[in-house]
Amino acid sequence: MGPAVAPLMSEFDTHGWLEGHIKEQNYGADWGDFVSFSRHMKHKADSLDVDLLLIDTGDLHDGAGLSDATIPNGLVSNPIFENIDYDLLTIGNHELYLSDIAYFTADQFAKYYGDRYVSSNVQIYNNATGSYEDIANKYRYFTTQHGLRIMAFGVLFDFTGNSNASKVIPAKTMVKEQWFLDAVNYDQPVDMFVLFGHNPVKDDGSTLTAVYNVIRSNRPDIPIQVFGGHTHIRDFAVYDRGATGLESGRYCETLGWLSMSGIKSSTFNGTMEPRGVPHPSQPAVNVTKSANATATVASSYPTGTSPSDSFSKLVYSRKYLDWNRLTFAYHAVGSQSGTFDYQSGRRVTTEITQQRTKLNLTALYGCAPQTYCQFCKPFGDPDNIYTPLTKALSTIIVNEDRKETPRLIICNTGSVRFDLVEGPFTRDDSYIVSPFHDSFQYIANVPYSQAKQVLGLLNKGSFQKRNLQTRDFGFSSTGGGDDCVDAATSAHNALLKRSANPSSSSLTRPLDLHKRDTLVPGYTTTDDFGTDGDDTAHSTIPSYKQPNDFQANASFPTDGSDPETVDMVFLDFIGEDYVVPALNSIGANYTAADIQQYLPKTVDTNSYVQMYAQVAWQANVPNCPVGQGVGFGNN
Repeated sequence: MGPAVAPLMSEFDTHGWLEGHIKEQNYGADWGDFVSFSRHMKHKADSLDVDLLLIDTGDLHDGAGLSDATIPNGLVSNPIFENIDYDLLTIGNHELYLSDIAYFTADQFAKYYGDRYVSSNVQIYNNATGSYEDIANKYRYFTTQHGLRIMAFGVLFDFTGNSNASKVIPAKTMVKEQWFLDAVNYDQPVDMFVLFGHNPVKDDGSTLTAVYNVIRSNRPDIPIQVFGGHTHIRDFAVYDRGATGLESGRYCETLGWLSMSGIKSSTFNGTMEPRGVPHPSQPAVNVTKSANATATVASSYPTGTSPSDSFSKLVYSRKYLDWNRLTFAYHAVGSQSGTFDYQSGRRVTTEITQQRTKLNLTALYGCAPQTYCQFCKPFGDPDNIYTPLTKALSTIIVNEDRKETPRLIICNTGSVRFDLVEGPFTRDDSYIVSPFHDSFQYIANVPYSQAKQVLGLLNKGSFQKRNLQTRDFGFSSTGGGDDCVDAATSAHNALLKRSANPSSSSLTRPLDLHKRDTLVPGYTTTDDFGTDGDDTAHSTIPSYKQPNDFQANASFPTDGSDPETVDMVFLDFIGEDYVVPALNSIGANYTAADIQQYLPKTVDTNSYVQMYAQVAWQANVPNCPVGQGVGFGNN
């Protein structure tokens, strides 16, 4: 009995990236590697006589082909995901946009994890009863292997973009409900509250503050540990001397690690100071209160409460681990020896490879000639992703019946989900760059004097959000309709399989990696605990603000003069709500009735880059040179 020790491991916002970042060395582990790593760490925790909890906060798809190339999304990727023995999971907003995915999550995924899947404020419509019911358990009270008693809540931010199959209860409403107050003041002892959810750990759009405040007002002497997500960043927040929050990035780039010591518990029966490992040592104090530090969710206790001596021995440590085999092996077994892989991990890796082939995700369309990034270069820079995408729009988005008519093509930057990395451009890459299926519409013969002003107006306005429908995540047949090089006969095939030889030079790193002289580009994180959170030191990758929209033009007069009129082409979800009002604000008089379909809906934001690759990126096919990833070389 006495102060308990609790390591916790978390990854958030996977968005289907279970195959890992095949063309980026920093984040090259796949889900099979994570299976091996998590088993190693569980065994290590057992040998040290401490608890280790694994936590996920949702958003399992909309980002890579393994999750997105099926109906519903997650049909293949969710069973692969389920190979991790999580202790706590909750729902993300991307599980709620579409009704079929919401029901699939409730009927399959949530039931697989049982009481470990917690959703405190999301309900699902029961067609049989005609009423909304909890999509999962509202809370989980459990005792860990070593006697730590935990009360956990899983809270989604106040999301309003869901289909009518689900209902999200605002956090400020939820905390007034009797079930929540009863759970906070549970009739059994609670050593720690875990507040986790698809929700930022800082104030920007977070509703965790409301939940934290009510817990702390009622239980001023119990630690509260928060795990957040949604904003796709590495972050750590200090709320008070007994409450902190961790957020662990996105897209299988980061594994978050948190260790706590000093939790008061009369039933903890593990080791309080395990030997041979670093111990947490930092009290919950924000050390980066400066002009450059993001504000914490809360800096003091709610009115009427005060710090408790229950927290006098409470100390923490946190690390953000790069998602690669080298880092996993280093922490799991102390080296990159052949002892890292479990057979269960190898089996998952094999399953990923097989499913990617079945889904035609390895079909090769061309060789991306260099890496183009979303944010690491200013808009308009040759290495910025919107530069080649502008060329792709000009080349591919053309109605053959109107190809002589000058056109302006406006595309929303939100249709782009990730960087375009040098190397083979496959079907999977088309989902990685843009998983959405937004088609192209137009208004014919718009005076150029008006049309040329639309982009500026849209970029001065609010960011445009799509009204997601089933077609936005549609799936075309994986069978033989693609005019692609057979990847199995090319050098590209080397990227399709993981090495089965852990001693391969591609899997080794010196044990003094963290002290090497030359840093590779990557995350450089500043959070409330300072700048030492990144497990591997990196050089900084700059980040630049991008506009709401970008624009291409085509078929303009060759003499450089302006056309009289143009076809105003745009994505289907911005026409009526954004483009028409923009035109009308400068003297036009258009309505939704003036909008027509410019191209068949099969030509969309997911397919036009594929089509461009088949035209413009054929050099070196099928032996595509592979870059190192974002931040290296040309960018």
